[in-house]
Formats: sequence, C-alpha cells, structure tokens
Amino acid sequence: MSKTAINLYSVRDLEDSTTDVLERVAGAGYDGIQFAGEYSPLHDDPDEIVETLETCGLEVAPPHVGIETLEDDRDAVRGAYAPLEIEGVVVPWLDPEQFESEEAVDNTAERLDALADELAADGWTLSYHNHDHEYVELGEESAFERFLEASDIGIELDVGWALAAGDDPAQRLRELEGRVGTVHLKDMDVSGAEPTFAELGEGDVDVRACIDAATDAGAEWLVYEHDDPDDPAASLEHGAAFLDEL
Repeated sequence: MSKTAINLYSVRDLEDSTTDVLERVAGAGYDGIQFAGEYSPLHDDPDEIVETLETCGLEVAPPHVGIETLEDDRDAVRGAYAPLEIEGVVVPWLDPEQFESEEAVDNTAERLDALADELAADGWTLSYHNHDHEYVELGEESAFERFLEASDIGIELDVGWALAAGDDPAQRLRELEGRVGTVHLKDMDVSGAEPTFAELGEGDVDVRACIDAATDAGAEWLVYEHDDPDDPAASLEHGAAFLDEL
C-alpha cells in the first residue's frame, strides 16, 4: 500500500523550525515527509532531524534536490542525506529551455541519465518532477513524451501540472507503471484562462482516480503538494484529512 507524505515546499512560508514542521506533519497523520527548499538537512543538523523523525514516527520520501546541487556539491548532499537512509532523490525543476526543442530534450535526457548513473554508485535512484512547460509540442509529440522515450530515469508525476498541460494524469500514471516511485497529488482549477492551485478535492483533478492509478503503477509514495496555499498550516491539515478519507 502506498504511503502518504507532504512536500515541505507547501509550508515554506511557515516560520516554524524544521523540528516544529515535522511535528506538525506527524500530528496531521501523514506517514512521512518530502524535504524541499529550506526545510532540508542541507540547511539543518541531519542528526537532529533523524532524532525528530524517529520520535515522530515519520519516514522520508525521496527528497527534492536541485540539479546543480547534485552535480556540483555531491559531498554535501551525501553528508546531509546519508543519515536519513534515503533510497533516491528527485530533481524538482529544469528551466523551460531544457525542453524547447528536440535537441534540447535529448541533451536533457542524456544529462539526467548520466547523473542517474553517478547516483547509483551511492545506491540512490533519480527521478524528475514535471510541471507544464515540459509538454510543449515538438512536431508530432510533446517534449515530455520525447523525454520519456529518451531517458530511463524515474518520473515523479505531478498530477496537477499534468492536467494543466492537457494530459490525463491517471492514464499517464498507468503508462508509467514501474517508473513512478512517488506521485505528487496536487489539485488545480483549469476552468479559467490560466490554471490556479486548489486544495485537494476542490479543483478539477480526479484525485481518487489518480491514487488508484498510482497504486496500480507501483508508486510507493503519494505526496501532497500545494504551491501557493492561503494558509499553509491549514492546507497541511486539509491534505492529510482528505487523503485519510479516501
């Protein structure tokens, strides 16, 4: 059965310490957390974080780590995350220019595959988290589809951004069976001229269908994320309660 977590980018505007945030997450009922941004052992004492995780009973989903950090400061990443015994990392963003042409996509795939090979030496897997700019059309296929064909790395499908790009996230998850270790459960309202973020269950994403598809595809983690919540603490609680009811 898949486990639930929250990506800590969702609560980046809280003024809590990392320890306090972890306690909030545990109290809300999530199984684990996904480190991102400033809430990370790259910016805090890893040993203190490990102690808090153990006290709270939280597990750690593959964290978000920028590609430049992974490429240029690998020792720091190892030192920060080795105590947490993670199994992999996720590149959370690449600039739209990395997907603007067939050549750019092929170069991006080659870059990420090379990084994946290097991380494998540490026993870590590598995945990529999509937004919507990867779906730019390149002739008969999207840049995202070309990337999926060109690269072998894992995909952390963000179902909200996938829907905003015109994809069917549940169907895409089924097509990615065996390749999705984590899934981002993000809701979006796509009824207007521009997509907007929504709390789980209040937008246009069929969250139940996405969870079923993610489970069938072998996803270990269902990670809640809201890019711009009005009240991060309330959103954290809402996400946990919504997932608990499904």
